[in-house]
Amino acid sequence: MKNKTHKTASIPRLYCNVFGHNYEVTKQVTYHVKEYKCTCCKRELTTNGNGNLIELTPKFKEINSILERIHSSKIARVKNRTFSEPSYY
Repeated sequence: MKNKTHKTASIPRLYCNVFGHNYEVTKQVTYHVKEYKCTCCKRELTTNGNGNLIELTPKFKEINSILERIHSSKIARVKNRTFSEPSYY
């Protein structure tokens, strides 16, 4: 029984090793930072400060959630700004 589960778990990894990963965007944190997940082997990646793809560790999940909160509050603040206020930017 163990041998059967081992074979079924390694088939997606084998497919990704031969044909490459099929990443989908699972979460758009900001305009430039996104989280990706492979549809075959469920590998999760994110973009780092240089724009390269890296493994999505718990540390990066926390960073992305904080970054998303800051980004969404900034976007909400810009949308709520009225035209009568002086623009300092």
